[in-house]
Amino acid sequence: MEMEKIAIQALVETERFDLRPLRRSDMGLIELYGGDERVARMTTSIPHPVPPGMIDAYVSRAMADKRDQDIWAIDGSKADASELMGVISLERIEREQSEIEYWVAPPYWNTGLASEAVQALIDANPHEDKTLFASVFQDNPASARVLTHCGFEYLGDAESFSVARETTVPTWTYLKKL
Repeated sequence: MEMEKIAIQALVETERFDLRPLRRSDMGLIELYGGDERVARMTTSIPHPVPPGMIDAYVSRAMADKRDQDIWAIDGSKADASELMGVISLERIEREQSEIEYWVAPPYWNTGLASEAVQALIDANPHEDKTLFASVFQDNPASARVLTHCGFEYLGDAESFSVARETTVPTWTYLKKL
């Protein structure tokens, strides 16, 4: 089935930060934070170490007119924080259903930032979804707490391949009806 392509990406504003489309100037901070082994190991797709050209390709895909995923920078510059405190995305998986993924830079861990970003994206619902899915590695209970705090319900156990770990890792899968 051909996925619907996304052309325009919404700006989502909160008091603490904005969720804004990625831009080329984000590449250095994405590489710095996303390339941190502690971050990469909790994602399915970020290798460690990050190979040359990967971040450029990632940002280029995020900026493309024809894409199946919207990726936002969690930009705290309005509150005198970093222009990139993390990344959050929505990928269309079926009509009116998306998968949410996110990572937060280590300096912003345990600050409530992930919960606020996930909730802001839920509230904005830029894809007009009826259902959101998410999964987290079972050795990342903090991320699971973010999802349950934002109203996601546990669906079950599964597993996903982690590029950084070079192995399949047990996951918890979650669903949120909107």
